[in-house]
Amino acid sequence: MKKTTNLLMGLRTRSAMTMAVAVLSVALFSCGGNKKTEVADEQTLSAGTEKVYELDSLLTVADTQVDDTVKVIGYVTHTCKHSGKRCFIVGESQTGSMRVEAKGEIGGFNRELVGSKLEITGVLKERRLTKEYIDQLEKDTELKQKEDGAAESCAAELSNINAMRQWMKDHTKDFYAIYYMDGLNFTTLD
Repeated sequence: MKKTTNLLMGLRTRSAMTMAVAVLSVALFSCGGNKKTEVADEQTLSAGTEKVYELDSLLTVADTQVDDTVKVIGYVTHTCKHSGKRCFIVGESQTGSMRVEAKGEIGGFNRELVGSKLEITGVLKERRLTKEYIDQLEKDTELKQKEDGAAESCAAELSNINAMRQWMKDHTKDFYAIYYMDGLNFTTLD
């Protein structure tokens, strides 16, 4: 319980970058932004051979799991308050997030789930942002900054764009991958 309480406090105080990535991604495509992490441990269900990934682990192998049905464990940081049709989860490291769409047996995600640890079964999806798209996004953000004077929010968006470019360079890719899940069902673990 103490670990969960500490995690929740950490989510509130340390999630500025995570939320900025999520807000940018939602505004652009209703997709959660993600970065691969270095953690690669997997759990095996005792009832069978199906793997359950911690979110951090799934993000390290996501490119090999696209369009596969997987199980992931993560903490809910946000649910869409109007429709409840999506939520965002983070792993233990809080370095990456993933959007989960309410599909299958999931009618919606209620606000009370924020802070909860969920095991979600769903189909992993990928959205690729091209270099050209990211260049245009940067131009639009700079224009918005000049017109609106929204320096703080634009600075966060520009920082996210730079992080995308760095990821592309580090992974020798000509696109930035955003992973999300079409959730089929979930179980609350806490």
